[in-house]
Amino acid sequence: MSNQRSLRYQVVDVFTRVPLEGNALAVFPDSHGIDDVMKQRIARELNLSETVFIEEATLSGCVKNLRIFTPLRELSFAGHPTIGTAFVLLEKGFVPKSTKHFQVQEKIGPVAVRVEMSEPPLLWLQTPPITFENTFSRNVCAEILQLDANDLLDIDPQIVNAGNPTLLVTAKEKSVVDRASIDVKLFSNLSGDYPEPFCLFVFAPTDEGAYSRMFAPNYGVFEDPATGSSTGPLGAFMKRHNLLPSSATGRFISEQGTKMGRRSLLHFEISEEDGNRVFVGGHVTPLIEAVMTL
Repeated sequence: MSNQRSLRYQVVDVFTRVPLEGNALAVFPDSHGIDDVMKQRIARELNLSETVFIEEATLSGCVKNLRIFTPLRELSFAGHPTIGTAFVLLEKGFVPKSTKHFQVQEKIGPVAVRVEMSEPPLLWLQTPPITFENTFSRNVCAEILQLDANDLLDIDPQIVNAGNPTLLVTAKEKSVVDRASIDVKLFSNLSGDYPEPFCLFVFAPTDEGAYSRMFAPNYGVFEDPATGSSTGPLGAFMKRHNLLPSSATGRFISEQGTKMGRRSLLHFEISEEDGNRVFVGGHVTPLIEAVMTL
């Protein structure tokens, strides 16, 4: 019993101001001495979309290093872990609460965070560089989502990558998004044509921005309530295809997770000078303070 170790962690709901909505995230503020194998086992035990382990930064200008794990694998970048952990860094005093800009280290490199002072604060990340990659057949993607090809807009589904490859599929309306249900076997066959795991993100344009769902069986996450790393690519993709609402004032909202009872509101901004420069923001609601004994 003397060899037991107590590990404190916090669970926060990200991209929501309502407890038990948004996307839950576990954050271990001190992961000193936890090896990578144990980090993965802990993430699998908690079985949330992601779990973050905070380490000392090794890159100049970064306040901390974020190690991000899904139940199956480590990620190089993820949105709701960045926003949620930024909130914890502020709440725990790792970053002074008056700070408006700071950087965190992730495997992809430094990620910039902006704090918009409000109550609660609105936290923003700058999406890493976005690339447009493989396109896929609308018919094939409709079949994977158990939809009809006529349910989709006449836009080729495409992988858009900001460190977490996302296959974006454009539906005609919100009801189509709600009817979608991924065929895991067909998706596995499709994903075999790409060199690394990717998620499948289906959305419909709305007056506010988008109504979205994301499936990631290759990461051990059947459906994700809120996906910040896919929302930057979503914004760039919508801008490229003229899908953004003309009435909006430069800020948009992707509503995600509603179908699964975890409504999330992901804010996004797109730089007027560079349509690939996208910022993703959201609120964070603290939920649990806990201790894990190993």
